[in-house]
Amino acid sequence: MATPVLAVEGGAVRDLAKSSGLEVIQVEGGSALEFAHRLVAAGKADACVAGAVYTTGDVLRSALRNVGLAPGVRVASSAFYMVLGPQAEVVSEVLTFTDCAVIPYPTAENLADIAIAAAADRRLIVGDEPRVALLSFSTHGSGKGESVDLVRAAFALIRERAPDLAVDGELQGDAALAPTVAARKSPSSPVAGRANVLVFPSLDAGNIAYKLVQRVGGAQALGPILQGFARPVADLSRGAEREDIINVAAIAVLQSAGRA
Repeated sequence: MATPVLAVEGGAVRDLAKSSGLEVIQVEGGSALEFAHRLVAAGKADACVAGAVYTTGDVLRSALRNVGLAPGVRVASSAFYMVLGPQAEVVSEVLTFTDCAVIPYPTAENLADIAIAAAADRRLIVGDEPRVALLSFSTHGSGKGESVDLVRAAFALIRERAPDLAVDGELQGDAALAPTVAARKSPSSPVAGRANVLVFPSLDAGNIAYKLVQRVGGAQALGPILQGFARPVADLSRGAEREDIINVAAIAVLQSAGRA
């Protein structure tokens, strides 16, 4: 069971929160965001959810400064968990889209970090085994270009760093998700047609994809969920509604429970 605690700087928010029965910590002489992240780093809090009144840059800088990255991870990133409707013709009802909010032009090393962090968090959040597809406009050599080379290099790094992870690339979106297409384009792939973690080659691709699937496909987009940190930290949109805050907080709890 999770116990929410609100760290505040102002008296008005403190009084309102207390009147609703919420446990409140009044932060004196500093930032509530920095204070909350220091609590997480010290193990006095299991996770931090912030961002409703802070920019993503503020949240990331404070988290990096106070919480730091997980061992072996060189860069923080993000994911959206896309809850699909019954009309979606895919194997998994929930897909992980990554990275959609943090790294504009990832290197091969960045993509490897993103994929491995997303796979680890999916085990905690969704509870199934991750099947990772590194997406491209090419499937196993059908196209050529710098971005294809980037994805292939990332795949080689992942195989070296996480040899037990089910991963393949480069794969086109239909080859990653549709079993009938995968049978034609990549019949020997361990994940094609069944992928549940989609790693995009750039922030452009990831951000556009999640918004299209959300707005046109009718999926529920949960996130962005920050990944790669030593302990769970979460970022909210400054336009977040109550349901958004509840969902992100619940995911942060799942991330924390898996690290206990």
